[in-house]
Amino acid sequence: MSKLLLAIDQGTTGSTVLAFDQALSLRARGYREFPQHYPRPGWVEHQADEIWQSVCGAIADALHGSGSNAESAEIAAIGITNQRETTLVWERASSRSIGPAIVWQDRRTAEHCAQLKSAGLEPEFQKRTGLRLDPYFSGTKLAWLLDHTDGLRGRAERGEICFGTVDSYMVWRLSGGAAHVTDVSNASRTLLYDIGERAWSSHLGDVLRIPAKMLPKVVSSAEVVATTASVPGLRDGIPICGIAGDQQAALFGQGCFSDGEAKCTYGTGAFLLMNTGEKQVVSSSGLLTTVAWQIGDEFVYALEGSTFVAGAMVQWLRDGLGLISSASEIESLAASVPDAGGVVAVPALAGLGAPYWRPEARGLISGLSRGTTKAHLARAVLEGIALQICDLFSAMQKDAKLPLTSVNVDGGAAANNLLMQFQADLLGAEIRRPQLVESTALGAAMLAGLGAKFWPSTIELAPLLRAKQNSNGTVFSPQMARAEVDLHLGRWRHAVERA
Repeated sequence: MSKLLLAIDQGTTGSTVLAFDQALSLRARGYREFPQHYPRPGWVEHQADEIWQSVCGAIADALHGSGSNAESAEIAAIGITNQRETTLVWERASSRSIGPAIVWQDRRTAEHCAQLKSAGLEPEFQKRTGLRLDPYFSGTKLAWLLDHTDGLRGRAERGEICFGTVDSYMVWRLSGGAAHVTDVSNASRTLLYDIGERAWSSHLGDVLRIPAKMLPKVVSSAEVVATTASVPGLRDGIPICGIAGDQQAALFGQGCFSDGEAKCTYGTGAFLLMNTGEKQVVSSSGLLTTVAWQIGDEFVYALEGSTFVAGAMVQWLRDGLGLISSASEIESLAASVPDAGGVVAVPALAGLGAPYWRPEARGLISGLSRGTTKAHLARAVLEGIALQICDLFSAMQKDAKLPLTSVNVDGGAAANNLLMQFQADLLGAEIRRPQLVESTALGAAMLAGLGAKFWPSTIELAPLLRAKQNSNGTVFSPQMARAEVDLHLGRWRHAVERA
């Protein structure tokens, strides 16, 4: 019987489950969406049980759905990757979630972050965690839950309550409550983890008034942390042995194992990451220093530029404006006009992330005229997604002091050829897209394989991955004249100033 690696990719709008064999060939796929909740402007919530049900449904689709080429008995190890920063709390005794899951896009703690900044605390947070004081991260979200849920703080101080990002909650549910853990990559996104000391910071915990008893144990990204117990559709006893936040998993899944290698993921948001090896590169350009992964004693850091809205802008055109009926329609609609007709779209629907860090910013569309059509608006949205990556690209080259001549890409929106060509034109760099754009799930599977000793190290894994990437991949090379690029960038900068 063949051995398979099951990757659970728990994302912002849905859960994907993929099964890979030891040759990294995709054997099965399942996907389930789940509801998004917007109780107030700037607030974004999930319900923990709805997340869990979407995962169980995606597992069922992958292993028992039409066209499946995998069985539960073949699953040898499980890897988890997840939407980062989304914050959950639950009862240790019953596993019952308490309150909503506050999503990474949520802006409700902007005032708390501003107060911490006014108190002069941002340099200390940045030094210890590599992060900015922004509502994006988990620490202030957890503080909000503790402050706004009756009796929760007292229960947390007594050790009755667990905090976790989505990876922690997934391991808890998959193991039947046997393990309360998070990996280093997810811990590094909480505002509570000292990435130099490689431990929870008691000082920052005190600043945010977070009881230490509710924090999970921090583990590496590739080790056996638990086994499955009473999970619908899965046999008991399967090792859970790969964990990484979605962007770090994508960096790993793209094979960016060496210093200076970079990838950009185009999902709900868009995220540019560069492997910086054992060195913490401190950004002077508005980027983040974060943990990429830990495998054994190897501890790898990354530089990251985060934008909060990318594919979500396309969803807004579909669900908010009704201009398209499916996200895939946007490419043909945008391609029906030669340009955006002077329209510029700034995708700041949830504020501006790196390098600006302006939580108060909001989406903006400028340059409208009587001749503007929905095709121009569609093209402007795609161009806006690419233009914000240019800001990250420039900042990353400045901080890393390295030229970026190529970028690996993945994520759902990376399948859009018009977007990828425009991105290559703006960056003046090659865009390399593998055949399988779900690098996030692939990275989780590869980490699980290392944790389960399918491969001794990345040295043996790398040639296998390279062979997969070089077969049927696509390369987009720059074609646009420099004067036209400068025109686009000038319009963009003017629009961002007004967002």
